[in-house]
This record gives sequence, structure tokens and C-alpha cells, in this order.
Amino acid sequence: MRRFSKREVAEFYRRLSASRPIPQTELEFINPFTLLVAVVLSAQATDIGVNRATPALFALADGPGKMLALGEERVAQLVRTIGLYRTKARNIIALSRMLIDEYGGTVPRDREALEKLPGVGRKTANVVLNVAFGEPTIAVDTHIFRVGNRTGLAPGKTPLAVEQGLEAVTPALYKHGAHHWLILHGRYVCKARKPDCPVCAVADLCRYGAKTVIAEMIAARAQAVTAEPLVEPKKRRKKAPTPNLPRKRRRERAGA
Repeated sequence: MRRFSKREVAEFYRRLSASRPIPQTELEFINPFTLLVAVVLSAQATDIGVNRATPALFALADGPGKMLALGEERVAQLVRTIGLYRTKARNIIALSRMLIDEYGGTVPRDREALEKLPGVGRKTANVVLNVAFGEPTIAVDTHIFRVGNRTGLAPGKTPLAVEQGLEAVTPALYKHGAHHWLILHGRYVCKARKPDCPVCAVADLCRYGAKTVIAEMIAARAQAVTAEPLVEPKKRRKKAPTPNLPRKRRRERAGA
């Protein structure tokens, strides 16, 4: 698989950013703590399903102290529509207690500290750092793992390898929003079973060999969304200068 050039990577992100000018998570939250809880709940679940359950939970508990006061059983009942809800409720209570005991009730702005919390892995920590604190982290979930490998943007055998690949190639201008653009692209366009190549803004850049669209359509799509050619323009050959002849001789030469 041919690697992306720096110019192609920049164009890849330019198009994704143009399609979604305001990159943001689809999870609903109130503050860093409720964001942390929402991301923990979203493991092996959809954002839509989490957003259906959390309004009632966050209305009662928008901080670790209030969450502890609810208790594990009450939390479990409030989020019972989400997969693995009992395990997640247990983790939410445990991380709330740890936040109070070790961090003064605040969510730490540190990946290592976040990963020590029950139910929090590298992906969850990266989401919290990016969304709550504005850090340019890239959280690799199943969607981003698929997009990184399928397109050839950052292939890797593990989520960490894809994350490191994306960190290496993503221009600084796009790094803060990269997580959101890639996850939304994977969720709504570059879908697992059948990617929607006919509407993909980066189909002509993508290295995927089994695109669900004919080459002519990809070329037309590229012309519609490409700001400038992705190949270096050919240098024009300079014309030989006209000899600086006296006016009379130039007239004679023109009439020859």
C-alpha cells in the first residue's frame, strides 16, 4: 500500500474539516466529570444509547459526591438500557470514590492519572483530555481503527499502533479535531460492512482496493472537492527572448 504524502494527508483532513467545520463529540455532558462517566458508559455501546440514559442520571448526579450518594444499585437502574450496565455502574461508583479520595473531587488533566481510574483505558483518557481539556489527543476506537487501516492513512495492527501513526502524520493544524473528524467519518461514511464511497469526500485519496463506486465517479468527486491539484505543476519552458534589434530591422524581419 502506497504511503500518503504530506500533501495528501493535509488534503485528506482539509476535506473532512470542510464537511464538518465544528468537530465535536456526539456524547452529551455537562462538565468533565459527566463527560468521563458518559465515555465510560459508551464502551461497547452507541452514543445514541448513552445519550438516552444519561440525562436522568446527570440530573441527579453531576459530580462524584452526588454519584456516590446515589449508590451503585441506583446508578445501575438509571443506566440499565446500556450494555454491561452493572459493571459500568460499579466502575462509576469506584472512580467517583477515587476522584474524591485522591484528586479532591476533580477530574485530573493527566493521562496516567486518568488511566488509573476504574473502567478508564487509554481511549477514554484520550477522549477526556481532548474534549474536556482541549488536548490534541487522538482516541482510537473501532471506527478510527477501521478508517486508519482501510484508507491507508495510518495502518496498524493495534489501536495503539494506529494512534501513534495518526499522531505522526496528522498536521498540527488538524490534530485537535482529528479524533472527531475520523470517528464521524467512520460512523457515517466509511462504515464497517459497506463503506459509502459514492459520497466520500476522500475517495480518490483512499487506498482501499474494494471501493463501492466506479473509478469515473471517484474522479468526478475529486474534481468537485479538491482545492488544488495534488501533483506538482509542470514548469513552463521559457521562450527565447526576442533580439533587441533596431526598429527598422524589426519591421524588415516581420515583413520577411
